[in-house]
Amino acid sequence: MKRAALVVLYVSLSAACSEKGTTSTSDGSPPAGAFCSLPGSVVFTARGRTVVPGADASAPSLAWLSLPVGFCAHYFATLGNTRQLRFAPDGRLFAASPTQSAMGGASHAGIASIVVLPDDDHDGVADRNVTYLGQLPSTQGLLFTGGYLYFQDDVVIRRVPFASGDLSPSGPVQTVTTITQPQAPQHWPKVMDVARDGTIYVTNGGAQGDACLSTNPTRGCVLSMVGGTTTVVAKGFRNPIALRCEPDHDVCLAAELGLDFSNDRDGREKIVPVRAGDDWGYPCCATKNAPYTGVVYSDTQATPDCSGVPQENVAFAIGHTPFGLDFERGKWPAPWTGRVFATLHGDFASWTGARIVGISLDPATGLPLGATDLDGGDSRNMSDFATGWDDGHMDHGRPAAITFAEDGRLFVGDDQAGAVIWIAPVDLAP
Repeated sequence: MKRAALVVLYVSLSAACSEKGTTSTSDGSPPAGAFCSLPGSVVFTARGRTVVPGADASAPSLAWLSLPVGFCAHYFATLGNTRQLRFAPDGRLFAASPTQSAMGGASHAGIASIVVLPDDDHDGVADRNVTYLGQLPSTQGLLFTGGYLYFQDDVVIRRVPFASGDLSPSGPVQTVTTITQPQAPQHWPKVMDVARDGTIYVTNGGAQGDACLSTNPTRGCVLSMVGGTTTVVAKGFRNPIALRCEPDHDVCLAAELGLDFSNDRDGREKIVPVRAGDDWGYPCCATKNAPYTGVVYSDTQATPDCSGVPQENVAFAIGHTPFGLDFERGKWPAPWTGRVFATLHGDFASWTGARIVGISLDPATGLPLGATDLDGGDSRNMSDFATGWDDGHMDHGRPAAITFAEDGRLFVGDDQAGAVIWIAPVDLAP
């Protein structure tokens, strides 16, 4: 991504907001009653960054963060190892905070719980952290659907009845299914979402050391879950760490983390649609018609056939690490409206590349338009939205969990420093 070009984009957003009919004040500060007018909001205007006075002085500083002109950011909560964020039907934010070690996370900071972060006084900051379910060291996936909260408990998917206002389970925990597909110990997280047709999808991670075999066994995959029965829908994944479904087009997208250290072997991270029968090629193929450089079938020594691997639309450099996904639903100004937003976790050793990007979607199909940050690739349909995590200090956390609230705010959790923040257009109001 060309960072210099983004300066022009950020400054031009004030004009874009005007075209949308924003009610922000003439100097770009938030109007009364907007989320961004809450004390502590860090507002990005054409004249620079300003902070709405009156916030708790002990709240973490967001001075390191950069957003486009016409947006603000606000501290919301502190929760160690935030790996998943989902809103309940009653509008309260739920978070998964595991303690089991997972690649890239800070498990020492987790609390082995699913936590509710209510903001009942509507001041933009969580009132408290409420443990909803504890003793869950290996939990990440969360999903509200059909009157239940579905959640991951290691290789088991469980659910509990959910009623509006619940801060603890209102019914017994039920076992839905046990995932029996092979998995890597460090790729234990399983994330879930429900498609417009009601299908629940669950991800399962493969391993860095999976052997390339001509028999093409299923390892990393996306499963459908009907009752207690799971069925492989798509395979050829190393680590499908994120999954989110777009409600208007029956499109679900998965973020795939490719083979580590394979930048010089045609490797890339991907965001791909979930489609029945697709095989994305891992551990043999980096992409369509391209085996990982130097890889042969270990059982036959033949060159892998990668002709049947679909061509991904969205690709990232190995190590940029797409970690979370969600869809903006029309409350943000151009050019950000209707995009899919992805958190990039950044390189494990340096956090290089950690940021949030917005990727344009085809309005007819809901699928991402072609975009990549690979050297020499076309990045026109993908723009950096939030930056600052990879400033070389490694002290601001890494963006991990991401979810949009019904009110239009984007909530972001990191799994290192422990902060949950929200981001909003300057004129967005409750």
